[in-house]
Amino acid sequence: MRTSWLLLIGGLGLGARDPEFPNPEPRAPNPSQAPRVEVLPNDAQRRVDVLVDGKPFTAYIYPTTLKKPTLYPVRSASGVVVTRGWPLEPRPGERVDHPHQVGLWFDHGDVNGLDFWNNSDAIPPARAARMGTILHRAVRRAEGGPGEGVLEVTAEWVDYQAKPLLREDTRFVFRAADGLRAIDRITTLTALEQPVTFTDNKEGLIGIRVARALEQPSTTPEVFTDATGHTTTVPRLDNDGVTGRYRSSEGLVGDSVWGTRGRWTMLSGTVAGEPMTLAILDHPKNVGFPTYWHARGYGLFAANPLGRKAFTNGKAELNFRLGPREATTFRHRVLILSGSATPEQIETYYRDFTR
Repeated sequence: MRTSWLLLIGGLGLGARDPEFPNPEPRAPNPSQAPRVEVLPNDAQRRVDVLVDGKPFTAYIYPTTLKKPTLYPVRSASGVVVTRGWPLEPRPGERVDHPHQVGLWFDHGDVNGLDFWNNSDAIPPARAARMGTILHRAVRRAEGGPGEGVLEVTAEWVDYQAKPLLREDTRFVFRAADGLRAIDRITTLTALEQPVTFTDNKEGLIGIRVARALEQPSTTPEVFTDATGHTTTVPRLDNDGVTGRYRSSEGLVGDSVWGTRGRWTMLSGTVAGEPMTLAILDHPKNVGFPTYWHARGYGLFAANPLGRKAFTNGKAELNFRLGPREATTFRHRVLILSGSATPEQIETYYRDFTR
């Protein structure tokens, strides 16, 4: 896989920032020239740092103040942060909504009636018993190398009384090349002593909350409601420097992407003066493929294959179920590309991911 990945990078010419720059011929991989990826656990600080040539790329963090582990922050190859800072590290001009949307995460809004998506320290006590928490349990593997590093972790999805419903075993693969960062998240969920049902819900499954510059411009106040009816008002904000634009594999753009299905969706914009493209790639082996896109203009970029009823206005249902000791695996790739990538380039990455 590493050889094919490096050949792909060479063929796309991702080091070129100018979209008109001609792509060079594929070049043979040279591990000695690939950036070195380090994966460094720090149990005392409840985090695992991921570095590329000694500079931060992201970190797997599991502080007691969060209700799930997350990758935070996420940076481009040039070091530009592409994730929102609030509530952990607030920045001027950011929206202060949805405190559960931190970094790059994986969860669902209705698992045996428990809401793992919306849980945060902001939840009032009256709602706490309906919330689920994902608890980090162990780092099983942390290994770096040229162009690629691997982190394997175990977590448990537990109810309000800390009784586990699911075991989560996740393998992260962090990749680095000139002008590119990429994250594979391969997550196996295993039901424990009882059946587990993922009731169709729009809140899921893999999501990233992006920096203000990657939001889509908005001129009106908006109110968003979660699955339990709790509302958050998103006020009108200054759109200076707000440049994001969604595009799906099916050719839909902007707000029209939300609630539709596709193999991948890309989000393009300019952050700190640098053109940037983020993409989430779905995999044909995933339950619910092709995924629905819970892609909001206010900065939530999520792929949700388990929300069929919510996204079809009740015309179809999935309600995916695992029996005791049954398991399923979800595979996703997240790309952070320096430059304005084309749909054709994202499709090339997609073919590499799924073959």
